[in-house]
Amino acid sequence: MRGCFLLLTPLEFTVTSPKLSLRKVMVYTCFVWLFAYAVFFFTENTAVLSSAIILTLAGMMIHIHFVKVDHETLLIIGSLGVQLSSSYASGRESTIFIEMNKLKDIVINEAVYMHSIIYYLCILIKDPADPETVTSVVPLFQSSNPRLNCLVQVYRSCQEILAQSR
Repeated sequence: MRGCFLLLTPLEFTVTSPKLSLRKVMVYTCFVWLFAYAVFFFTENTAVLSSAIILTLAGMMIHIHFVKVDHETLLIIGSLGVQLSSSYASGRESTIFIEMNKLKDIVINEAVYMHSIIYYLCILIKDPADPETVTSVVPLFQSSNPRLNCLVQVYRSCQEILAQSR
């Protein structure tokens, strides 16, 4: 048999976000409804109370469907590429696939946010015209914000697979 096809084993990392806090939901709901009752007290307009209830329910549904990420997954296959998946609390899923020939590197980056330094894993996408330049940066695990020691473990495993595929 001429030639050799190297099939590297896929590696999958899943980071779970904290569950939705019942306390935060209750505080938000109480704040909106107390404000609505205060406005109702002065205006005596029942539409204010109905609007507050509808606004609260719509806000919760939007938050659960578009904002609250349940878990994030990084699947790296050395011969194909990297797949990023986010599963939301509503069950909705978002998936991005980056081919291996577009991937320049996976790095741990640091940023100053407020008065603290945060670390995040990101994929560097190379320019097709000039492979030495980076066209974009794709951050990983944005919603779950894992600790640095977790990022280092993922980084080392990804670097092993990238080294095998190059």
